[in-house]
Amino acid sequence: MELPRTVVICSFRLGGTDGVSIEAAKWSDALQQLGCRVVTLAGEGAADVVLPGLASSATEPPSPGELRDVFASAELVIVENLCSLPLNPPAAKRVAEALRDRPAVLHHHDLASQRNALAHLGPPPNDEAWLHVCVNQRSTAELAAHGYSAVTSYNTFDPDPPAGLREPTRTRAGVEGGGRLLLQPTRAIARKNVPAGVALAERIGATFWLLGPSEDGYGPRCDRVLAAAQVPVVRGPGPTRPGHEIADAYAACDAVVLASTWEGFGNPALESATHRRPLAIGPYPVARELRRYGFSWFDANDPGVLLEWMNDPDLDLLDRNAEVVRRHFSLTDLPGRLSRLIARLPGEQSGQRSPRPAAAPTGDRSPIFYGVSDARAIPDPPGTIDAQ
Repeated sequence: MELPRTVVICSFRLGGTDGVSIEAAKWSDALQQLGCRVVTLAGEGAADVVLPGLASSATEPPSPGELRDVFASAELVIVENLCSLPLNPPAAKRVAEALRDRPAVLHHHDLASQRNALAHLGPPPNDEAWLHVCVNQRSTAELAAHGYSAVTSYNTFDPDPPAGLREPTRTRAGVEGGGRLLLQPTRAIARKNVPAGVALAERIGATFWLLGPSEDGYGPRCDRVLAAAQVPVVRGPGPTRPGHEIADAYAACDAVVLASTWEGFGNPALESATHRRPLAIGPYPVARELRRYGFSWFDANDPGVLLEWMNDPDLDLLDRNAEVVRRHFSLTDLPGRLSRLIARLPGEQSGQRSPRPAAAPTGDRSPIFYGVSDARAIPDPPGTIDAQ
């Protein structure tokens, strides 16, 4: 397929701080750099078109006519996780029906089989006109085993993010002098493993900062965990400047923790590298996949090694991690990746306008996709996460 004039990006919600919203916004910006017009569609949040029936909490899906109206002008529709996780099965079914026999990218950040409560459900819908794009090799292999046309495109990151304000943010967070600050830049839901983050802060003697809100009914449990913490606790983006939450939080902290038991990708793992902060990470499976590219991380369950590093920092470790992101996961390469991704889709469908030829930007150094047939033959790393 050639580069489309108009693309619709569709999800449960857009414009939030969750990983799906963040990555959808990056794709939108990259497509616009390629000259595409992008229309966003979601059940809630900040989108050009809001159809409440698409929200994960909705009880009634949008009508077929409502979806047809939004999709009518688009030569390509990108579905961000809405058909990946059955959080709103009627809405996912309606979207799939509306996209039958027309070019679509189903961008999978998670799959039902990767969530305990949903593991009994089958794979997402499929169609010969669609391309399934996963954010990790694990999901790509799983879909390929079902006979799907599936490839991997990892999340991308600004290798030179804006610098935040360290000392003013630490002061507002109540951290004085040389006090340590451990940042958990995630929402508070069960799989983010907030108790492990608090335990690490207690072991290294640091103030614990949980940046994101409680969701999915986890609020009462989170409140109890934080109330019992033996170290000072900061919640939410309150100490940061509006619009600078991520940059200020990373600038203020001394280390980052991502203790999750499951992540489809785990953006803080790479954000911590671009902001040059050491990361203590949990044993979620995709972390092992990402680490193969050369990251040096600390084990969230072994505070002694992190504490030793903090007492005598090896700044070369931070340099190496930042370089891995620049080389393999750079946001500047995303327009070229998406241009070549679109080229993998089937050609012009009947009744649709002939789009302009694709033109990938020059200078894109990194690989685009890793299908199962061309996946990197890198063995699983040792069970202990290397921190050297």
